[in-house]
Amino acid sequence: MGDCGAPGDVNSNVLVARSTGDAQLDKAVWQWLSWDKNQKTKEQIESLLQSGKHKELRDRLCCRLTFGTAGLRSAMGAGFCYINDLTVIQSTQGIYKYLERNFSDFKQRGFVVGYDTRGQVTSNCSSKKLAKLTAAVLLAKDVLVYFFSTYVPTPFVPYAVQQLGAVAGVMITASHNRKEDNGYKVYWENGAQITSPHDKEIIKCIEECVEPWNGSWNENLVDTSPLRQDPLKKICDSYMEDLTKICYHRELNVQSSLKFVHTSFHGVGHDYVQLAFKAFGFQPPIPVPEQKDPDPDFSTVKCPNPEEGESVLELSLRLAEKEDAKVVVATDPDADRLAVAEQQENGCWKVFTGNELAALFGWWMFSCWKENCSQDADVRNVYMLATTVSSKILRAIALKEGFHFEETLPGFKWIGSRVKNLLDDGKEVLFAFEESIGFMCGTSVLDKDGVSAAVVIAEMATYLQGQSLTLAQKLVDIYETYGYHIAKTSYFLCYDPATIKRIFERLRNFEGSQSYPKCCGIYNILHVRDVTTGYDSSQLNKKSVLPVSKSSQMITFTFQNGCVATLRTSGTEPKIKYYAEMCALPGHSDRSVLEEELQKLIEALIEHFLEPAKNGLTWRSA
Repeated sequence: MGDCGAPGDVNSNVLVARSTGDAQLDKAVWQWLSWDKNQKTKEQIESLLQSGKHKELRDRLCCRLTFGTAGLRSAMGAGFCYINDLTVIQSTQGIYKYLERNFSDFKQRGFVVGYDTRGQVTSNCSSKKLAKLTAAVLLAKDVLVYFFSTYVPTPFVPYAVQQLGAVAGVMITASHNRKEDNGYKVYWENGAQITSPHDKEIIKCIEECVEPWNGSWNENLVDTSPLRQDPLKKICDSYMEDLTKICYHRELNVQSSLKFVHTSFHGVGHDYVQLAFKAFGFQPPIPVPEQKDPDPDFSTVKCPNPEEGESVLELSLRLAEKEDAKVVVATDPDADRLAVAEQQENGCWKVFTGNELAALFGWWMFSCWKENCSQDADVRNVYMLATTVSSKILRAIALKEGFHFEETLPGFKWIGSRVKNLLDDGKEVLFAFEESIGFMCGTSVLDKDGVSAAVVIAEMATYLQGQSLTLAQKLVDIYETYGYHIAKTSYFLCYDPATIKRIFERLRNFEGSQSYPKCCGIYNILHVRDVTTGYDSSQLNKKSVLPVSKSSQMITFTFQNGCVATLRTSGTEPKIKYYAEMCALPGHSDRSVLEEELQKLIEALIEHFLEPAKNGLTWRSA
């Protein structure tokens, strides 16, 4: 924990009198109380010091935030590893330093700042306040700042970075995380989230200058500085116009009798999804009134994650039944992800998984491309992408239709960067996804986007209605054509990093030192890929094609029965996730047999590799 210069004006005698007996901790406490101007978070550290809670002080003050799959993310509260006023100021100072080194025209090209609607009264912490402090650090250094005047969907920030020619941007959000959390998502000039080495270099810069500079605390600069511009109207108008590039059946949309219900999960999505439907020629979707407006407590759901399925979509489904709406679209709180439910003929609702939606989107985007492309268009120039833990259904479609399919590491930051490279090489990218309901339709935004995905699924459902088909029926048709891909994804909660490390190290030394398992119960393993260490038994040189990612745990097992299963840690939450998929060839599909085989394999995977009882893991639905 480096610092730049002496601590500020704090009564050092008081601190010495309350010494913890640990020099490193004493220094960290001193720094915090010297630098933090937020009375609430300052009092949290004071209280822990007075109560003698040295372990909690150490946990809060003796480690730093690091970049995961979605930037910096943690609970709001006091401490150098929490999201708060001080750590956001420090992070922005580090980014300023890094960008100043990399761009001679940084101050002129500017920086984009957006935010969602999260907040925590006990820490006097809100996304808007953190965004104002982010802007203040840069404005005080004479940087042009594009600061949105109100909350926006996360995809608006990467979109604005590209549209405005800014060098970078930050979105203050914790997306679908629990209400206690917040985050700091960084986008590079290419409109994609930052990847290595930028993340590591920014962390170094943050550590070089942790003491707040003069002006960094002046959040009022966004209201007074001539260098602050509000990009809201320009970006919103431009985004909605660009959206129409992936609208292929406007005349059907205008005439459609199909009704849609939309929930924004107490987040930012309502206004923007309404505008997107208008841009496609639709009547506005029916909003869920209890969830339409921002609420940082997410008071009507147990967790603000639409991926959790029917249990969190209850209000939407009941409203849809009342309004005779057949399709529900749900954007998560920062509107970068999308869940979809459709009422079936028997009156029950089918909530689609991310992998099932990707099959529908992949089929749709390619079909629309085929119908609208020029005569000399080459299908070999067309690409779709997915993260490696997602369904292989796009690979199956690509093999049959002749376009390219590529995989990346988990996290949309890897997809965004790869898509930009492909576009720069003259390739055409139609669609990309991650199984956790993150979809990128078209390339106006190089990140997942729930707003565009919501209106594309509405157009798809409208088109299919004209063919007397539902989304669910079309999904079966896709699987019959390209082969069934039956996937199951879930997770266990584990709050002890040492336990998580022990579980994965056991798998790396399963049958002796540096020896991976050859079977899992009765299921023989064909190949093992360990992205954490860079090992891949399927390659001649035993090295993983995907980049090594030492900061997280991820091992993939390919079984002789055609199943691919991955165990990995979450980049944003205390979870061990598992992903398993059975892939069948076209015409060789008995769905019930595949599902039964997959379920048995997952049970073996949990019993033999994760050992939840022994390791104290809590299953997702427990």
